[in-house]
Amino acid sequence: MAKHQHARRDDILPVILGGDIGVYGIGRSFHEAFGVRSIAVASAPTEAITRSVAFTTEHLPPHADDSVVLGVLRRIASQHRDRHLVLMANHDLHSAFVARHAAELSQWYALPFPDLDIVDHVTDKAAFQEVCDSLGVPTPATVLVDMATCTDPTWVAPEIPFDYPVVAKAARGDAYDAVDFPGKRKIWFIESRGELDQLWSTLAAAGFRGTFLVQELVPGDNTQMRSITAYVDSTGTVGLIGSARVLLEDHAPTMIGNPVAMITEPFAQLWADATRILEHTGYRGFANFDVKVDPRDGRALFFEVNPRIGRNNWYMSAAGANPMEPMVADLVDHAPSAPRQLRAEVLYSLVPDRLLLHYLRDGALRARVQGLISAGKRKDPLEYPAEKDLRRRVVVALQKVNQYRKFRRFYPEATDRSF
Repeated sequence: MAKHQHARRDDILPVILGGDIGVYGIGRSFHEAFGVRSIAVASAPTEAITRSVAFTTEHLPPHADDSVVLGVLRRIASQHRDRHLVLMANHDLHSAFVARHAAELSQWYALPFPDLDIVDHVTDKAAFQEVCDSLGVPTPATVLVDMATCTDPTWVAPEIPFDYPVVAKAARGDAYDAVDFPGKRKIWFIESRGELDQLWSTLAAAGFRGTFLVQELVPGDNTQMRSITAYVDSTGTVGLIGSARVLLEDHAPTMIGNPVAMITEPFAQLWADATRILEHTGYRGFANFDVKVDPRDGRALFFEVNPRIGRNNWYMSAAGANPMEPMVADLVDHAPSAPRQLRAEVLYSLVPDRLLLHYLRDGALRARVQGLISAGKRKDPLEYPAEKDLRRRVVVALQKVNQYRKFRRFYPEATDRSF
């Protein structure tokens, strides 16, 4: 189970870029492990953060550029010279920002992130595909579409050698996050060649000049997805690894693919493959892998690795393996702890139980979830007993109830497709 405050560390100050639920999960883990309040540096943090016992906030103007963010982080560092500062983030744009400015930021902050070379080499989905191929780690069949010269009249998208429907997504989240256009989706489900051609036109008009991936659609619903979270310490050792079986994902267009319910569970072969990737590339810091098990042959296909702890990071703490503990031992105390694997089973869920059970079509899995609920092993990161603010509790409760409306609009019934 999640641990509550057990070793207060007033010498530590976590500073977290962003203001969403992923940031809240990080701050909650710090609060549970060390009894400290984190600073959320964000333009519009959620009320779950602004009214939280685990946070103070530092305002950023919307769409702040690197110089503005650096200025805020410098000021925070100058105001807290007596504390060990740890910089965290949970968004591709923020992770890329940290990598670009690591030399300066590392003067003041512990940085549990890979360096810029690793970000470019591993977290770019196209480069990740090459790494996996070299190690014999299975991945979906993929075609890379380089849009650097897409406005040239002679530019032609490559042929897709597998059947429609297909999945399309940006090779790098930070490059895609930098453009905006009506109807934008995190991941595109494409039914035909005509739809794919229209996507290329839309991206070109929006100014996207990065690389897109077109992948075969691996069958199976959300329950075929797996999440792996790891921390690689400064010696290159995978000091913590854990995983979860996804039960349900968000289906809103800009959030699609983000799990909203999972069961923590060990997957030995997935851990071994993830460890090989991390060690082969010289990775350091937190990493989060997306994997899907192909129901046709049982192969676990690695989709990507994110250079951050992951939006649903608190599932690790919920099952008793708080990831902030080995990171602080490593980067603040300079005494890496013994490697640890997450083996406890809990239900991590952001949605009402009745809504979740509606989407579980596998009888055995449904019974397993009901058993965890009955045993009191359902954990919601936003429902932290230390939180006493009444308005915050009301907001969190209303957000949870709103999931019914959201799923009714974007995913009324379970299908055999997931991303």
